[in-house]
Amino acid sequence: MKKYIASLLLGICALSATAQPGYKPSSENIATRQQFEADRFGIFIHWGIYAMLGHGEWVMENEGLDRNEYSQLAAGFCPSRFDADAWVRAIKASGAKYITITSRHHDGFSMFRSSASYYNVVDATPFGRDVIGELAKACEKEGIRLHFYYSHLDWGRTDYPRGRTGLKSGRPDGADWRHYMDFVNAQLTELLTQYGPVGAIWFDGLWDQDAHPREEQPAIWNLYEQYELIHRLQPGCLVGNNHHLLPFEGEDIQIFERDIPGQNEFGLSGQEISHLPLETCQTMNWSWGYRITDKDYKSSEDLIRYLVNTAAKGANLLLNIGPRPDGTLPEQAIKRLEDMGKWLEANGEAIYGTTAGCVKDQEWGVSTQKENVLYLHVMKHQESIVLDMQNKLISAEILGGDKILAKQKKGVITITVPEASEGTIDQIIKLTFKNNL
Repeated sequence: MKKYIASLLLGICALSATAQPGYKPSSENIATRQQFEADRFGIFIHWGIYAMLGHGEWVMENEGLDRNEYSQLAAGFCPSRFDADAWVRAIKASGAKYITITSRHHDGFSMFRSSASYYNVVDATPFGRDVIGELAKACEKEGIRLHFYYSHLDWGRTDYPRGRTGLKSGRPDGADWRHYMDFVNAQLTELLTQYGPVGAIWFDGLWDQDAHPREEQPAIWNLYEQYELIHRLQPGCLVGNNHHLLPFEGEDIQIFERDIPGQNEFGLSGQEISHLPLETCQTMNWSWGYRITDKDYKSSEDLIRYLVNTAAKGANLLLNIGPRPDGTLPEQAIKRLEDMGKWLEANGEAIYGTTAGCVKDQEWGVSTQKENVLYLHVMKHQESIVLDMQNKLISAEILGGDKILAKQKKGVITITVPEASEGTIDQIIKLTFKNNL
């Protein structure tokens, strides 16, 4: 172990010399950021050989499985009902604009053809098909943007240095950090050169080496070199990192796990909010990867309100699905996709392309806005709403419905809120002003 610590410290010094601060995003990157913020809704997919055990994507760690025994799952992985086109059609119908899929999770198994490692879905399984490749083609056909989740850590490889997880996998002491980083960069190159335009690389796992101070993390993980590689191969590709810290230089989006920015119910989102585009990832039930016992799905109404509340913070919602080992999406997930799609078809104007509203959270709900239009999302009925607005009000109406009574006097707008019809999830009041907000 002493030898490992010494080699890691040497590696940190060497990698620090390659750090290149002063990142300036390209015009292509800025355009992708703008598109990303306009999208507001994406679907997360956690899928790998761990689905076969039905205990979530952390089963190898949580149950202390030996890496050599765990890897035998690959020989039995044959998702005969996987249909990338069906997945993408269902996701497109939900109103989601992009998909983020686990190309490689912490167990180290790659869901794409990789020359860098035999331990992948094409070479190591009887299935023998490139899941990422098929999904990329389906996304291109349907006009859905594709993002790749990629795990920085690996519970099985012997060249990955021990962190705070994966300690029961049977890996021997010792590591070869430079060799491991070369492997990671080789796989990132494959992902960015084999599957067409990539919207984002979504990193996870940096927290595994959290014994080191924040300022050392970019050097430990060789982040600057990796981020430069990504931006060089695809200048428009965004970089995000689920490290639960303020973004490092070279990152293009800020990720919040299981909490809307500004909230920290789950204890993973205590970081400050940056000026970068924001994204909250959340589960439909309680699990990321498929868990056979987890039938506790949030209602469609709750998920729609969660999307609304996320958009009201100027953030995207990345909503997760854990496909079954046979390659199908759970019926509960499909039903929620359908319900969200129907709601967005009628109300998407108040979500897509909006920013956080100038009216802060109220007892009745939240707000979003775009140009000269303010959307009030009334989720708890009030007979009237009073706003302090100097901008001249032109009109007030229920989105997709009738005009409503709204009076403006000396910069104070008083809106009479009609009773919503039964079953209304979010009564949206559309206010149009003379000038942009």
